[in-house]
Amino acid sequence: MGATPSFRNMWTNMLSIQRDQFDNLEKHTQWGIDFVEKYTKFVKERSEIELNYARQIRNLSKKYQPKKKEEDENKYTWCRAFYSTLNELNDYAGQHEVIGENMTSQIIADLTRYTQEVKTERKSHFHDGRKAQQQVEASWKQLESCKRKFERDCKEADRAQQYFEKMDADINVTKADVEKARQQAQMRHQMASDSKNEYSSYLQKFNQEQNEHYYTIIPNIFQKIQAMEEKRIERMGESLKTFAEVDRQILPIIGKCLDGMTQVAESIEPKNDSSQVIESYKSGFEPPGDVEFEDYGQAMKRTVSETSLNNSRSDNKSERSSKGKSKTLWPFIKKNKGSNPEDFSHLPPEQRRKKLQAKIDDINKDIQKEMDQRDALTKMKEVYIKNPQMGDPNSVDPRLGEIANNIEKLQAEAQKFEGWLAEVEGRMPVKSEPPRRTSVLYETQNSTPPTTNNNSCAQDRESSPDGSYTEEQSSEVQSKVQPETAESGDEFDDPDEEMLPTIGTCKALYPFEGHNEGTIAVTEGELLYVIEEDKGDGWTRVRRNEEEEGYVPTSYVEVFLDSNSKGAITYI
Repeated sequence: MGATPSFRNMWTNMLSIQRDQFDNLEKHTQWGIDFVEKYTKFVKERSEIELNYARQIRNLSKKYQPKKKEEDENKYTWCRAFYSTLNELNDYAGQHEVIGENMTSQIIADLTRYTQEVKTERKSHFHDGRKAQQQVEASWKQLESCKRKFERDCKEADRAQQYFEKMDADINVTKADVEKARQQAQMRHQMASDSKNEYSSYLQKFNQEQNEHYYTIIPNIFQKIQAMEEKRIERMGESLKTFAEVDRQILPIIGKCLDGMTQVAESIEPKNDSSQVIESYKSGFEPPGDVEFEDYGQAMKRTVSETSLNNSRSDNKSERSSKGKSKTLWPFIKKNKGSNPEDFSHLPPEQRRKKLQAKIDDINKDIQKEMDQRDALTKMKEVYIKNPQMGDPNSVDPRLGEIANNIEKLQAEAQKFEGWLAEVEGRMPVKSEPPRRTSVLYETQNSTPPTTNNNSCAQDRESSPDGSYTEEQSSEVQSKVQPETAESGDEFDDPDEEMLPTIGTCKALYPFEGHNEGTIAVTEGELLYVIEEDKGDGWTRVRRNEEEEGYVPTSYVEVFLDSNSKGAITYI
């Protein structure tokens, strides 16, 4: 009757084993989730490293970008190559930012979300397993209870039967007591029979639940846990693959950045850069003549003929030689320290011309600004006159008077600098052919002598190496000029035929078709020469070659102005 002790022990062991299996699976799946979180933390730190690296590279690139005072460096190819390398390095840093951002969006965010999902799923599966265990254990306990009740009722029925038989056999017992004992025995037998039926029914139910537990519920839970674990492992593999692909995706762009650095490095032109230096610092001085021998052993005798050009030139040369014997040769003269004169007379002729031209250009720009303001105020005054309710026309007059005074002062200043410029250009050699690439010291050694149609100030004064002017050289310079005036005077008669000088370079940021008259079509990335800045109308004048020039929108190009070459003549 009931389960044997061996079956009871076996069933208890099965429950214990099943409980241990759930504990082991619970530990293993928790370890797997911890590993995913550990990997997520690893990717997050890698992403932070990439972003910090990109930020440091950007700061480095920004640190070495040219300052405003260094903008004149753009005329040298090696400087432009370095700044282009900085720009490429900035793009290179941007790709490392892409790595960090993609790792955050494609790996970290995905794994974080998945980790929460798998934690919820794992909790649900083990909750179902624990619940199934509790149900089968509860059923087992209920079965044991039914079995013990059936056993107890059977024993009670046996005792009641034995008591009835004893009372029935005793002649001293009344018939009523016997009947009472018989009824008690029958009742106990009925209770035992009911307990038996209950026990049999619940046993059948328990066996059915037990089979369902071990062959359906628990296997399904284990399969779900297995599928969850396999999905976690598969997700881990996908994340590792994405980790590599994020790097692989930016490799072509990084390769382009490195190719760009290589190309700008190969575009460096040493000869062109050295020529730029020569052009920037050539002095315009005539090389000094030979130093004559002075014989102190005998008296120096000179005869000067006023009608002889050769004797006059020899005499002037001797006087210059004797007067300058205690002076240092002009290429090695030290510059005077202190404030510089307004007319830049402390500079060599070529440098002085460039400075004066640049100053005149700046003054003309200021004049143009003042004139634009005057025109705007004049239009405003006209509007006020037509519509008095909009304003008082007389309120504009003080400002118009101030602008008129400013324009007059600026024009006077421009005239003053133009006079100095005419003076220095009158003494400079006329260029009869494109300049030869010679050293800085002897740039003008073979230049054509200056013409005679200069002002009187230019004829009477000549630059000395230290920035002063002497009267002795004027006669020699004047005599050198006269024979060639007729030959070289006609070569530059028409200034309108000369090409505008280049004042910098520019790079096209966007393509421009240039259909309108006066414009020029450009392609993205094309390099052009700038010959006229934007004067406030939104257009910049550029040149492609000797035959092609025109206007392009200022917003379509990136301009690199050359402050040292502003206003200087450029021969193409």
